[in-house]
Amino acid sequence: MTPIHKIAAAAATALTLGTATQAADIVEIASGDDRFSTLVAAVSAAGLVETLQGPGPFTVYAPVNDAFAALPEGTVDTLLQPENKGQLTDVLLYHVDDRKLTAEMIPNGSTYFKPVLASERLCISKGADGVSIADGTGETANVIVANIEADNGVIHVVDKVLLPGTRPACH
Repeated sequence: MTPIHKIAAAAATALTLGTATQAADIVEIASGDDRFSTLVAAVSAAGLVETLQGPGPFTVYAPVNDAFAALPEGTVDTLLQPENKGQLTDVLLYHVDDRKLTAEMIPNGSTYFKPVLASERLCISKGADGVSIADGTGETANVIVANIEADNGVIHVVDKVLLPGTRPACH
């Protein structure tokens, strides 16, 4: 078992113990879905589990495992190292909005949204083809599953890890 899978398994076990009578929060939903094992491992390594289990509301743009796998080789392992916790935290918080934004609440066209990583912006576009998100690299993630409801917010599944950088063009 690779280190990332060990972390994900331990985090999923720890997060699901004693929650049978509670409704599902964002972390519990992600922990129960194999598509998010890398995200769960990263949230655990960054120490953000309790934050994302808090009352919220939150909108999380949750990258699937394939999105993490598409990063340059070694990136995920490097980010998961304790000495890179700050950088990992910044990347993860770039995927979180401190409001509950369902897909229906996103206006048609392109609009800047401010993630929790306050110095950054995302450009979220909504049109006939769905919702897409431009990040600080100028690349775009697509929302492949929208509106997974949680007690403390909503999850939108994305096909790319969003990375901070320069403000994306949003027109």
